[in-house]
Order: sequence, then C-alpha cells, then structure tokens
Amino acid sequence: MRALVQRVTEASVEVEGAVIGRTGPGLLVLVCAMTGDDEAAADKLAARVAKLRIFRDDQDRMNRSLLDMGGGALVVSQFTLAADTRTGNRPGFSSAAAPEDGRRLYEHFADSLAAQGIPVQTGSFGADMKVRLTNDGPVTIWLDTADRA
Repeated sequence: MRALVQRVTEASVEVEGAVIGRTGPGLLVLVCAMTGDDEAAADKLAARVAKLRIFRDDQDRMNRSLLDMGGGALVVSQFTLAADTRTGNRPGFSSAAAPEDGRRLYEHFADSLAAQGIPVQTGSFGADMKVRLTNDGPVTIWLDTADRA
C-alpha cells in the first residue's frame, strides 16, 4: 500500500458541499491500495503512520509520532497514488487495486489506525472529494509497504 502523509494543523474533506471528515492537528493521509496488497500490508502501513516521528518535540526537532502528540488523522482514498508516469504524458493506473479490493483495504487501514488509539475520520471511497488542508512545515512524506519496480 502507498500513502502520502502530510503533517497538518487542520484538514477537511467534503462531498457535494458537505464536510464529511476533518481533523485538527495531526495528519492527512492519502491512501492507495495496490494490486497484490492485503490486510497485512494495510496493518503495516497503519503502524508506520502511527509511529512516524514527524512532530516537533520540546527542542523543536521532529521526534514525536502521532501517538506521542495525541493528534488525529483524516484518511482519504486516492487511487492516483498508483500513477505510472514513466512513459507518455497520460498516467496509467493499472497497478492500483481493483475497486472492491481498494475499498476493503482502505477501510481496513482506517480501522487499523483507529485501533491504535488514533482518532480517525475518513473521506468517501470513490467519491469526488474536495480536500482542504493547512500543511504544517510543510512536512509531506511518501510511504510504501513494498519495493516496486
């Protein structure tokens, strides 16, 4: 699985003009299930996100995790993280998981993150969403549970 993690002071997601998820200080996590991913990959990614030390400590160093600082996470599905841009000008998305698998693994990831004690809100899988955020730092980190060619 892949995730683009952004440290935020706030983030929200809306569908058809209605806010359906938000977080205060914490993380916006854009998530993509890839072909061949399973629940173990979702659990591994959730553990990495929860423990990723990208929040400031008392000495202003990135040394605290989401668990340490007590922040929340807004988890949004984003199949475009599977984009293959090696050739041409139009990205391909054939390495993304099939929609039914993508939904299942996205939901499993969010549940796994919540099971670690993190307040989690989500977007709506497959919906046309508007995401707003205030990136803190900015800090943006790319995570992938597998080495991919």
